[in-house]
Amino acid sequence: MKHFLDISDFNTKKLDLIINKAKQIKKNPKKFSSLCKNKTLGMIFQKESTRTRVSFAVGFQKLGGNAIELNTGSIGFNKRESAKDIIKTLSQFIDLVVIRNNDHKLLKKLRGLNILPIVNGLSDYSHPCQILSDMLTINENLGSIKNNKITWIGDYNNVLRSLIELQKLYKFRLNVVLPKEILKKNKLEIYKKNNKNLIITNSIQEGVQSADCVMTDAWVSMGETLTKKKYFKNFQVNREVMSHASKKAIFMHCLPAHRDEEVSSELLDSKRSVVWQQAQNRMYVQQAIILDLI
Repeated sequence: MKHFLDISDFNTKKLDLIINKAKQIKKNPKKFSSLCKNKTLGMIFQKESTRTRVSFAVGFQKLGGNAIELNTGSIGFNKRESAKDIIKTLSQFIDLVVIRNNDHKLLKKLRGLNILPIVNGLSDYSHPCQILSDMLTINENLGSIKNNKITWIGDYNNVLRSLIELQKLYKFRLNVVLPKEILKKNKLEIYKKNNKNLIITNSIQEGVQSADCVMTDAWVSMGETLTKKKYFKNFQVNREVMSHASKKAIFMHCLPAHRDEEVSSELLDSKRSVVWQQAQNRMYVQQAIILDLI
């Protein structure tokens, strides 16, 4: 049985197939409109969600299937009833499940049951659906990700982990710009991932120089303490930062954005920003992932 938990679980051949399928769906959605007829997608959300929730639900419906959301509070996910027993029960009714939660280790345990295809809709460790959507967006705007220089500015979080996993596979140039406090806290994990095309720095100007794509995310993830915000005071991505990137450079953010914190409103709404295209591509990539699983 197939699952979709982490970028590192796959090779470039498989990921390229998913990206190409997403392109096909985007170009000709009617061709795929009945492939999930009589299929049901379950969605378990422990964390708040807009794009993940809507893109999975609408995307599955556009494939001809039915999507149902199961709030973790109302079903007592891993509280009133063990997550293992809930997944066993759901396997009697649905065809696959998307889980967005705070415990990546739990996702791995549920995958081990091998009774229902599981998709990681975001966990505390990784966000693979987002990164594949980003890959598609870069491909559409700049060509193959292999030939572009990507810069990440901000926190060491789940999105960045998935981006680094993608970089390890495709070997593109990735500059990661982190505040020294964040780097110090995570240096053991970060340097284990180090390779010749992965540059870690706390200098924004150095990290952004000649970049083709500049990415950021919220400084504080859901459930984290706000005190870490002080480390990012000088790490906002704005027009001045983008002036050091290449002339063709695009700006990306997985959203939700905190305007005039990690990104200026001016840049977010500018022609260089592709964040809405990025959000839209979530649906097409996730549709392609679903079709690979069922």
